[in-house]
Amino acid sequence: MTRLVVTGASSGIGQAVAEMALEAGWQVGLVARRAELLEAMAAGRETATALAADVSDLVQVERAFAAFTERAGGVDVLFNNAGIFTPQGRIDEIDPADWTASVAVNLTGMFNCARVAFATMRRQSPRGGRIINNGSISAQVPREGSVCYTATKHGVTGLTRSLALDGRGLDIAAGQIDIGNAETPLVTQLQDRLTSEGRPTLPTMAVADAARAVMQMAQLPLSTNVLFQTIMATEMPFVGRG
Repeated sequence: MTRLVVTGASSGIGQAVAEMALEAGWQVGLVARRAELLEAMAAGRETATALAADVSDLVQVERAFAAFTERAGGVDVLFNNAGIFTPQGRIDEIDPADWTASVAVNLTGMFNCARVAFATMRRQSPRGGRIINNGSISAQVPREGSVCYTATKHGVTGLTRSLALDGRGLDIAAGQIDIGNAETPLVTQLQDRLTSEGRPTLPTMAVADAARAVMQMAQLPLSTNVLFQTIMATEMPFVGRG
């Protein structure tokens, strides 16, 4: 049975991946800050473990992984997904507190979870595992007014490359999925804002399609790795931006 930890599991892409993995019979650790949502997801499911934690806090992350490995015996896959999108604006309009929060969750949180997963995979028997970072297409091309989100997601790309390199020889594969306009609460909020401003809404895709792409990466043998994958709504203005 595959043992998967999903961060940001209480909503959006993380929830979709967690639900899909549970339906496939996987052992799934559900990590997010909102314990009540995780407990509702895990209710009546023997293979689901609710692990309330703030990914920006290394101690909480270590505690969550310890609880999962005690129950499951190890970690085969981490979907490193938790992230936030703070209010948009040009850089001189950004509240410095929003920058700090973005770095704490989107970058430090990714580092914390990858650090603990890497250490677990390196030392478990049999050794190895897979880390999948959720980068977003903002890791490649920014959306206007998204300096905090974009900068942190570019940092995630550097994290992914370093993990992939350092995992060589340890049977640890690392890759990144860059998702564009899946129908998550975050994108719904953006659509609502565009509508309120009288601007055209964005082409979107089903969140289940993004989840299936993550699951495809997760099920590969460790001898094979998808280093980077981009999946997006076909009609979104990504290629040729600007």
